[in-house]
Amino acid sequence: MASVVSSSARVSSTSIKPPHIPPPWKSLLPIQPYKPLLTTLTATIAASTILTSAPPSVAETFHIYYGTAASAANYGGYGGNSDKKASAEYVYDVPDGWKERLVSKVEKGTNGTDSEFYNPKKRTEKEYLTYLAGFRKLAPKDMVLNNLALSDVDLQDLIAGADSVKSEEKKDGNGQLYYVYEIDGVGKHSLIKVTCANNKLFAHFVNAPTLEWNKDEDTLRHIHESFKTVG
Repeated sequence: MASVVSSSARVSSTSIKPPHIPPPWKSLLPIQPYKPLLTTLTATIAASTILTSAPPSVAETFHIYYGTAASAANYGGYGGNSDKKASAEYVYDVPDGWKERLVSKVEKGTNGTDSEFYNPKKRTEKEYLTYLAGFRKLAPKDMVLNNLALSDVDLQDLIAGADSVKSEEKKDGNGQLYYVYEIDGVGKHSLIKVTCANNKLFAHFVNAPTLEWNKDEDTLRHIHESFKTVG
């Protein structure tokens, strides 16, 4: 009898299922996706960049200069006429804060300089206008530039050592023809705009050292493009 019980016990024990063993603990933990983390880091870096970046520069403001192209004999105005706007033969924009350099009668009589402005913070950054009487129309572009250099030693040196000299023809809305020159010289950049009007040759110059040109190119190009004759 005892052997029967013992046999039944063995049969019963072999029929018992083994206990359920849960999977390793790592599989029970939810895996957090990494994409949101990268998105957060990207947003943080972008916000940091915005905060540390320099604020945008304030746009330059300008005022219009009215040039009369008066001869040396009439230096200072026509018979006491102080309304330069009414007697102006040309105009160009001047950045607010730039200073006017008084042109002498000698300069007017020798090289035809009529007006000049400069940046007081960077005195070699300037614009000026020269004119010569007795010109009814423009000569070929190369000839005009060479003739301008004859009375301007600095321009001669700039052209002689220039890395590049570009020239083109442009017409305004009234059909007025302008020659436009851009000279990339050694340590200096120059923009020149030339036209004929009222039996005169007008040449407007914008000059700056290369370092300042790289910083102020937009302002200097605006000044250059603003020049035009009137009347």
